[in-house]
Amino acid sequence: MGGFFGAALKSDCMVDVFFGVDYHSHLGTRRGGLAAYDDQIGLQREIHNIENSPFRTKFENIFDEMKGCSAIGCISDTDPQPLLIRSSLGTYAICTVGRINNAEVLIDNYLSNSGGHFDAMTGGNINSTELTAALINQKRDFAEGIKFAQEQIEGSASILILKEDGSIIAARDKMGRIPVLIGKSEEGCCVSFESFAYKKLGYDDEKELGPGEIVEITADGVRQLAPPGVEMRICSFLWTYYGYPTSNYEGVNVEAMRYRNGEIMARHDMKVNNAENLDYVGGVPDSGTPHAIGYANESHIPFARPFIKYTPTWPRSFMPTNQRERDKVAKMKQIPIHELIEGKKLLFVDDSIVRGTQLRETVEFLYGNGAKAVHMRSACPPIMYGCKYLNFSSSESEMELISRRVILELEGEEGLNYLEEYSDTNTDRGQALRKAIADKFNFASLEFQSLEGLVEAVGIEPCKLCTYCWNGKE
Repeated sequence: MGGFFGAALKSDCMVDVFFGVDYHSHLGTRRGGLAAYDDQIGLQREIHNIENSPFRTKFENIFDEMKGCSAIGCISDTDPQPLLIRSSLGTYAICTVGRINNAEVLIDNYLSNSGGHFDAMTGGNINSTELTAALINQKRDFAEGIKFAQEQIEGSASILILKEDGSIIAARDKMGRIPVLIGKSEEGCCVSFESFAYKKLGYDDEKELGPGEIVEITADGVRQLAPPGVEMRICSFLWTYYGYPTSNYEGVNVEAMRYRNGEIMARHDMKVNNAENLDYVGGVPDSGTPHAIGYANESHIPFARPFIKYTPTWPRSFMPTNQRERDKVAKMKQIPIHELIEGKKLLFVDDSIVRGTQLRETVEFLYGNGAKAVHMRSACPPIMYGCKYLNFSSSESEMELISRRVILELEGEEGLNYLEEYSDTNTDRGQALRKAIADKFNFASLEFQSLEGLVEAVGIEPCKLCTYCWNGKE
């Protein structure tokens, strides 16, 4: 994934942008970057690798190195950014969040039409932010260029541009798959993926951009360059997993949604008498925990934390690029509380079950520490499709997804014609999927949240939510 933050103030903005970007660190682990504009210096930029240390440690000297009343920055799980671009539109800095699925076609068209070139990275790949900039530069102004780029890109692209006059242009992707919010203070305005990032810095809510909306931000205010579209497909995973608990998207708080989601799962289990006589309900930390709190509140089964993650030195289990190393780190982080495990029947709620590699070790760890039974609940439906709109839950092959692999084991290629049935717990195929995964991972029982239950927990119109990874509907 990734996230961005920018500010245009009447005074130096580097402190706000430093902390604003740092507050997006949960969205990526590969690179961080900042770009600033100062009347005397002009545009400046710094990019650092953050795979082995957090953003703030790599940029702790930034106040001595950069200054300006306008700046943008990003956490990126993909390519280095922000980039500095010199074009017919002027010199500017740009960062993006999204995914381009038709990059090769766009590159071929751009090269053949203009005789231009791109800076190739290792392996010959092209920086997706540079490609986005190249599309924007095809038009006579930024608003027209952004709309053109978003129409050409198969996937999504939310964009921040810092111009050489110090103004910031912000654009939400055309279907609004991720949020872009504007905050305002006496000193100026800011733009952010996460709402809590600017509230913590003393800004108030100004507006949330609509799908495809483009605005220009200065210290004096916000000016609309292009109105929002009608259709929206905001990513549902924002609430179930990767959104930060203190953030609001489309007026819906993440933590509150997760409590409701857990409550709905508990009501279903109580209705069908599933997983009775439990000692404790717990979350697979951290993002599964609020779902588990909701489950415990509704079921009146005590909430507990039978194991704790040791995070002072390993805050993110997926920081290493190698899956084997990630699994090892995840295992080393789990510290048991024997009094809450030994001889106990436990139910855990995880935010999702994607590949299942780390979950298998978690369950083995619990049984190894004396658990009598380990039941598992997923806070979202079975993931059947890799995301093609954001760099999230994406896979080299959909056969990496545990649901797809098990269906193939159960029924071969023929089973892929019945993905909707396999998702539904009320069908024979749905029950077979749950039993097969439970047997594979030694769960005492397994259930997934239904799509209807998840949509109910979010509480906005279903037609405004992207649920592609669960049902394949665009």
